[in-house]
Amino acid sequence: MPVKIYNTLTRKKEILKPIEPGHIKLYVCGITSYDYCHIGHARSSLAFDMIVRYLRYTGNRVTYIRNFTDIDDKIIARAAEQNTSTEELANRFIDEFYVDMDKLGVDRPTMEPKATEHIQEMIDLIAELIEKDMAYPASGDVYYSVKSFEGYGKLSGRNLDDMQAGARISVNENKVNPMDFVLWKASKPGEPSWDSPWGPGRPGWHIECSAMSRKYLGSTFDIHGGGQDLIFPHHENELAQSEGANNKPFVNMWIHHGFVTIRDEKMSKSLGNFLTIRDILEHYHPEVLRFFIFSTHYRNPLDFSEAAMQDAMAGLDRLYNCMAAVDALEEACSDSIQTLASNKDREKIEGLEERFRKAMDNDFNTAQAQGSLFEAVKVINKILRQLPASPAPTDLDLLKCGAATVKRLAAIMGILEENAADYLASKKAAMLAKTGISEADILELIQDRNQARQDKDWSLSDQIRDKLLEKGIELKDGPEGTGWSVKRN
Repeated sequence: MPVKIYNTLTRKKEILKPIEPGHIKLYVCGITSYDYCHIGHARSSLAFDMIVRYLRYTGNRVTYIRNFTDIDDKIIARAAEQNTSTEELANRFIDEFYVDMDKLGVDRPTMEPKATEHIQEMIDLIAELIEKDMAYPASGDVYYSVKSFEGYGKLSGRNLDDMQAGARISVNENKVNPMDFVLWKASKPGEPSWDSPWGPGRPGWHIECSAMSRKYLGSTFDIHGGGQDLIFPHHENELAQSEGANNKPFVNMWIHHGFVTIRDEKMSKSLGNFLTIRDILEHYHPEVLRFFIFSTHYRNPLDFSEAAMQDAMAGLDRLYNCMAAVDALEEACSDSIQTLASNKDREKIEGLEERFRKAMDNDFNTAQAQGSLFEAVKVINKILRQLPASPAPTDLDLLKCGAATVKRLAAIMGILEENAADYLASKKAAMLAKTGISEADILELIQDRNQARQDKDWSLSDQIRDKLLEKGIELKDGPEGTGWSVKRN
């Protein structure tokens, strides 16, 4: 089944047809390296990590380029505030970016070019645009003439005349048209600069991606991605300058992921709801964040809340508990051919991969793909509950193969990558540490409660139960005895 992707340019889902069969070329706009990464950066990195993993899973070779913007106004301003160089600041936060991405388990792209390492490529591209009368120098700056490109606005769906009518009068007298955008900025005193035919300066933001994508992927490539906030003006301007210079389509498919909000409000430092990846990982396992992000389709808005993260943790735990239960099964010693699994159960488990792929082939619908994992786990748990001490080999084989398929497919979203028993033990220990009571003390109190119940001392039994509950420990009585768990906040 072919992969269908929603193309921002055409505003519809289209079948992915690589220019080079079996080889997909992808460019994604990376961070501007001047601060720690927030949850919006996490969503972007994880979304394209998932997309690349799935495309490779379907048998494609993927060349994945993600850049670093390591020179711009924000970097210059922050470096001045911290009394350091732009190079030191940018490289420091690139290193911190890798710390966050490694904790999240994000695979490294094929290549991660830096803007400052491709100044000559940008100068060459600007020179081509000037030669074609699509750009013009002015007092050391160089501007792209939007009127020179007939298709300007086609990616964002904006009309140039409407944009001009709504634009404020430009305070920059160097511009011919207020919508023209800068390709090269003349240097100001104390700013980093590079020599160019138009004088010392530095590149504008938009030109860097056009130059680097052309160098590593060619004049036309398969997919360009980023957040919805980049559609205009960044990607619109990239498209205009690239197609203007190359006289051919820039990108065949554009992928844009949705925004992240915090409790239905836009994430903002001024509102006090700005969350870095590090803030979140202090309280949650990285796979919980991954599970949460992929529980919503990548194009939809994603609202972060504690309740949503708790739900994600509960969902992930359910998957891990099932995997741990299957891992713990002994090899069958029974020669019984009597199987517990019905034909319907077997079809549900054996059809998992087809259902998963159907969801992912439909514009990477991870929410539905997660649903297919839970469908299989529900059936596996049902069989596990009925399983005798010595299960039939056919049942054991079905459960083991089913769990292996769940883990293999879940890995595309970067979840269930730990040993299930180790994950659950580590989580239990971490939660128990917050209660201030040891497991040995809990087991001793449960034993005391069992004795009280045997003595029909219901008052003491209730006291022990309430004492544990005050510590955050919930008891559950069942036919196999009394179990316990740490109460979720």
